[in-house]
Amino acid sequence: SNSFMKVDLSKYNNGWYRPGAAWKRAAWYLVSGIFFKTGLFPFYGLKTFFLRAFGASVGKSLVIKPFVSVKYPWLLTIGDHCWLGEQVWIDNLAPVSIGNNVCISQGALLLCGNHDYTKETFDLSVQPISLEDGVWIGARALVCPGTLCKTHSVLSVQSVASGTLEAYTIYQGNPAVSIKSRVMV
Repeated sequence: SNSFMKVDLSKYNNGWYRPGAAWKRAAWYLVSGIFFKTGLFPFYGLKTFFLRAFGASVGKSLVIKPFVSVKYPWLLTIGDHCWLGEQVWIDNLAPVSIGNNVCISQGALLLCGNHDYTKETFDLSVQPISLEDGVWIGARALVCPGTLCKTHSVLSVQSVASGTLEAYTIYQGNPAVSIKSRVMV
């Protein structure tokens, strides 16, 4: 019976997954370690320069705090006037699209990858994430693979989002559920 199968990680093979040339990933790992995963370089412009140099599309006025982690900048699009708080982790194994005026608060995680726990080979699966204009991802919140946060939706502190967050709606909890409308005054 299937219920008695066991995971066998020796059979794991993600050879199909090609996130970029090895030299490019190695160069980004080095630059990221020196300029992003540290508190020593608070210069937003320099960080924006490196993101663009590695293929990210970045709009104007990006605020990017210390200890931010971006897996693959060439799979990242960020609009104008966005904020990335301390220790934000964009684990973009698939494309991540961030609109204009988006705030991603301290310690939040955008997670594009997962594994198929129903297969003994524990296959990798990846899905994109999209945060539309005006979205706010609260501190230590988690955005799961394939999530769409529609315009001006809010994911509150330590909440876990998957699927679609509707526009101008505040979500809270694990799993995140709609708790009220976001009213702009």
